Amino acid sequence: MRNSKAIVLFSGGQDSTTCLYWAKKRFNKVYAISFDYGQKHSNEVDIARSIAQQANVEFIVLDAHYISQLSINALTDTSLEMDENNNCPNTFVPGRNLFFLSMAAVFAFEHDVQHIVTGVSQTDFSGYPDCRHNFIQSANLTLNLAMDKEFILHAPLMWLDKAGVWELSDELSVFDLVKDHTLTCYNGVIAEGCGHCPACKLRNQGLQEYLLKREKR
Repeated sequence: MRNSKAIVLFSGGQDSTTCLYWAKKRFNKVYAISFDYGQKHSNEVDIARSIAQQANVEFIVLDAHYISQLSINALTDTSLEMDENNNCPNTFVPGRNLFFLSMAAVFAFEHDVQHIVTGVSQTDFSGYPDCRHNFIQSANLTLNLAMDKEFILHAPLMWLDKAGVWELSDELSVFDLVKDHTLTCYNGVIAEGCGHCPACKLRNQGLQEYLLKREKR
């Protein structure tokens, strides 16, 4: 696949940054696409831009503010207190990944790109239904039918837990970059984050599990 192009849905977090470097290893040209959808942690886009520049890939920001107008959730509504459980908490943004994939596919259509990469995972999906394998398969088919194209959706983290994602970032030689410069925290705190939101709990628990595994080698 070295002579092909890919789009990475890119937030500048642990998962999408790992996917960005996964894609760089496999494709000749990589676009990193971020979305401004009214998220409270608006520094996400700036961090994503900085990482994309460091990775030397083309960076695009698409306006998706309509998402915050369609639903009430803790990622876009400052009046909501965030749930701190992993059973489909109120940080779930209904339709977000479907919208993102659709927008990325339109960009892919216009730029003759076949491959679209997303960092969703069914193993550590926090109760979000649009991170599951069957959704990605369904979305792939729907986008192909809608545009009469043969897009290929890649979800390289689908069957990895967070410890596995840390291991993959290490294999890709970006472990320190992911650990110290990415934004996964729902409260907008880079690196280790706030420590108590669902995203931070998953990230930091996975990190400790991977570091213990690495020490035993």
